[in-house]
Amino acid sequence: MKNFIKETRQSIRIIKNDIVRKYYDLRINQVKDPYRVMFRPEPYKFIFILSHMRSGSSLLTNILSSHKEILGYGETHIQYTNEFDLNKLVFKVYRKTQNIRSFPELKKLRMNHKYILDKTLHNHLFLDENLLNSENLYSIFLLREPERTIASLLDLKPHWSEEKALNYYLERLSTLERYGKLINSKERSLVITHNQLLNQTDIVFDAFKKFLGTQSEFSEEYEVTNKTGIPGIGDSKGKINKGIIDRNPRKLKQKITPKSIAEGMKGFENCVSILSKYCSFVENPN
Repeated sequence: MKNFIKETRQSIRIIKNDIVRKYYDLRINQVKDPYRVMFRPEPYKFIFILSHMRSGSSLLTNILSSHKEILGYGETHIQYTNEFDLNKLVFKVYRKTQNIRSFPELKKLRMNHKYILDKTLHNHLFLDENLLNSENLYSIFLLREPERTIASLLDLKPHWSEEKALNYYLERLSTLERYGKLINSKERSLVITHNQLLNQTDIVFDAFKKFLGTQSEFSEEYEVTNKTGIPGIGDSKGKINKGIIDRNPRKLKQKITPKSIAEGMKGFENCVSILSKYCSFVENPN
């Protein structure tokens, strides 16, 4: 009898998931406008976190995704070749996050979020970089100083050399500079640093509210989901599952050479300088 009940529940779960998948497919993929879905009068807007590995992007993703107007979960790894790949993003984010388990939860199917979120940490994902110029796409650049970034990279990828970690960091910063110049809009792009996110949080949150035009505030507390801390989606090394900003730095064993730190700082400061000319920038208080 127990096996029968278990098998019945599993069958119902499969049927339910198939119905929900078809529902999203109908609403999202049958419309020939990459910014709209069926039965929704307003077009979607999109937030892209443009950053590098070990920058605090998972923390930022969880903070933003916990806002009621924003839906996302982490890296989707979608390669963007044209605007219609935004349909793939909407479909994937809803399918991965809106787990309908009971009848009252059907309200999740309303698809009434204002923004859909993705983050990109690698150079091969925007095959059509002009997509970043869409009027419905908002970019948040997140940068972190090199010493802890490179040390954390080597902690995450022990098979990497310090030189490889530094090269990844510098190449990614160079790409982010190019993205900022391409977007060239202070209304649709915002630059923050990891230090600002942790230590000037209220100022950063005020900037988010103004930049995105959200109705409600952002919070240091965020929702921990079944996607939080999963490798390939977000940070699996840090303290992301606490559900609140933790400002205590994690101990790292790796020691980075002064030469790499100096090269990294030159790239970091240059990237901040360039992006601040083309994007909105959260200014440090006097």
